[in-house]
Amino acid sequence: MDRTILHCDLNNFYASVECLYNPDIRDKPVAVCGSQSTRHGIVLAKNYIAKKYGVITGEPAWEAKRKCPGLVTVSPNYLLYLRFSTNAINIYRRYTDLIEPFGIDECWLDVTDSIRLFGSGSDIAYKIKGQIKEELGVTASVGVSYNKIFAKLGSDLKKPDAVTEITSRNFKDTLWPLPVRELMYVGKSTEAMLKKAGIYTIGNLACTPPAFLIRHLGKWGESLWVFANGYDDLSVSKADTGPLIKGIGNSLTTPRDLTCNEDAKILFYVLSESVALRLRKNNLKGKTVQITIRDSNMVSIERQGQLKLHTFISSEIAEKAMEIFAYSWNWSNNIRLLGVRVTDLVSADSYVQLSFFNDDKRAKKQLLEQSIDKIRSRFGYYSVQRALLIKDSNLNANPAEDNVIHPVSYIR
Repeated sequence: MDRTILHCDLNNFYASVECLYNPDIRDKPVAVCGSQSTRHGIVLAKNYIAKKYGVITGEPAWEAKRKCPGLVTVSPNYLLYLRFSTNAINIYRRYTDLIEPFGIDECWLDVTDSIRLFGSGSDIAYKIKGQIKEELGVTASVGVSYNKIFAKLGSDLKKPDAVTEITSRNFKDTLWPLPVRELMYVGKSTEAMLKKAGIYTIGNLACTPPAFLIRHLGKWGESLWVFANGYDDLSVSKADTGPLIKGIGNSLTTPRDLTCNEDAKILFYVLSESVALRLRKNNLKGKTVQITIRDSNMVSIERQGQLKLHTFISSEIAEKAMEIFAYSWNWSNNIRLLGVRVTDLVSADSYVQLSFFNDDKRAKKQLLEQSIDKIRSRFGYYSVQRALLIKDSNLNANPAEDNVIHPVSYIR
């Protein structure tokens, strides 16, 4: 029997919440952006009015304002967005406990066992969409299908405030003509490689022999072929079976281009201190460090590596980030943005393997950083600073004010 999977996507989430709380801007083009005082002003979300002017997520605020001179920009309020996200999940829980967040504004739901109580997948989708609109004041698009990948495609096909059903009978007519970039997990670099091989649509991908894709993309090519043909059998994770937060990360667009390792080192320490602070606040430690690099031509890469032990110590995160950076970057271009993210999280209270040699030093580092947290909470973020960060005050930003928070997964 086919499963019944929903993918619920809160439309233009950040911007929709801001317009809900500020009626004066509802009929105007609106974009939620980072700090406007420096180059951190990247568009995080926009409403549909702004979208009509060509404003896109991820572009600098100054460029968005050039396209749309009347654009209203507002700063993000992540705690408010998290509250709305939690309320949406509570609505989903009325229909199933198989809920898997995909960022703060999207969730998969497996309602296979719920259809006897609440009707078909489309019936449930319309009920959820209506309750979100009535109770939260924002809209959602819902995709209905028999697997996660097609449910996600369905929610993307028709927006806002819509339900789209992709079945085993209609997916070829509906999805195969779409550009291959519309398929989940096909990014810019993968799209470029596929186009170079003459694969332009999802249908082209589905009809390409897996062996050919493996030669060009490795094992991942076969996975994309499985997705394009609707063979995806990935399960929807059950709520409350994983950590509250799957990853914590910050990125900063720099007030000037970075041109050397010393510049990068300063920013990596700024970001790592912010990430480590948020890990400690959530009583978490992480083992995998990921970095994001965007150059002056707006080309981005992501790399990652593992630490020997789980940590919330900023220096260990920063040193690992610099190690990954050294292997990944040759300074062929200057850098416009850096990001640090820590994943593979566990509770900070969980048991760890001890060492005879370094644990005393690590314990002292942990106590030191926790003491610094208390000082900063009382006297301000800049009351205690690393000497390294004083070298360039322009790069020494306060991430609590200027950061762009990477999407993370929440399970309540």
